Amino acid sequence: MGMLQTMRWFGPNDPVSLMDIRQAGCAGVVTALHQIPVGEVWSIDEIKTRIQLVEAANERYTPLHWAVVESLPVHEDIKKGRPTREVYIENYKQSLRNLAACGIRTVCYNFMPVLDWSRTNLNYEMPDGSRALRFVWEDFAVFDLCILKRPGAEEDYESEVIESARRKFTEMTPERITELSSIVLLGLPGSEEAFTFETFQQLLDEYKAIGDQTLRENLYYFVRQVAPLAQELGVNLCIHPDDPPRPLLGLPRIVSTEADLTQLMAACDVTANGITFCTGSLGIRADNDLPGMIRRFGNRIHFIHLRTTKREGNPWIFHEADHLAGDVDMYAVVKEIVLEQQRREKAGEGETSIPMRPDHGHQMLDDLHKKTYPGYSAIGRLRGLAELRGLEMGIIRSLAEKETRVTELIAKDL
Repeated sequence: MGMLQTMRWFGPNDPVSLMDIRQAGCAGVVTALHQIPVGEVWSIDEIKTRIQLVEAANERYTPLHWAVVESLPVHEDIKKGRPTREVYIENYKQSLRNLAACGIRTVCYNFMPVLDWSRTNLNYEMPDGSRALRFVWEDFAVFDLCILKRPGAEEDYESEVIESARRKFTEMTPERITELSSIVLLGLPGSEEAFTFETFQQLLDEYKAIGDQTLRENLYYFVRQVAPLAQELGVNLCIHPDDPPRPLLGLPRIVSTEADLTQLMAACDVTANGITFCTGSLGIRADNDLPGMIRRFGNRIHFIHLRTTKREGNPWIFHEADHLAGDVDMYAVVKEIVLEQQRREKAGEGETSIPMRPDHGHQMLDDLHKKTYPGYSAIGRLRGLAELRGLEMGIIRSLAEKETRVTELIAKDL
């Protein structure tokens, strides 16, 4: 039994169609109700409308189903620990009840304050002419120090980075300054709206009194409220790691390392309190042992993002690499996933196929001339899925043949 192959779909306005996803060989769709404001309840009617949209062509073509919610966003008041969080937590619980009533059992979320994932270049040219996402710490410092001019920003950078960033800013064209600003201020995935400088700085100011430990406590409080209900409903919650996995703009990041995940799993020790295992986000840090983490977290991994990044000397300069290249040992990662699925099957743990999606493909071929969500063009993800599908099949066959040989040797000795 292999991974459940899926792709992310941003809804009716996504230039990548459901038919594209079907023809890529996927059985599942990863989507969300982006049109509903963060914190409001996802109604059964809205959920059913999206399910019907996903399944509309199932009678004629290969079936698709809504396999994973990505994401059911957590309201900022919950992250900040404000008294109003109780209202938003109750809304979150009701959304989980409604999703469960409609048969959706996997819900991804994140706890990154203000920003979701961050990059500084959405069109980094690769040697083959395709385009990738890239992050350069110095460029991020340019935005923070010289464009946003966040009060106290100098405290978060080494002196050489500050000097280099200020020098680089003086050499930047107005067009590049505008481009960098729009990239950093990009809104949530699936949204066409970006932050303004004024609203962005205001959001940052609201976190001035919230440090690392306070944000952790707010996360654990949230999980202790919602995960037991999710367990009762048969819904798996899975947190997405920080991307990139380090503090940004004076904001703490608390889901970046194995130690972070260990603390979170212990904060509410139920299976429903789980992980979206994103090899790209976790793999940015060389101190994260990805295959080992899969072995150790095992049954708490409910959803998988497979991608890899390539560090460019400096660990905080990286780009999205080809799915089987970069700094992630994808063979070792996929082998551990296969072994975990086989363990679940032998233990009779019900659904053994973990939903997986190829994350952040390169923009390539015809997609170079199309407007798509950054990282979510069709052909680059199709290439990644094809490579990952072949890798998984080879590993499954290899393990089966090894088991057969061992059985034959044992029988021969007897």
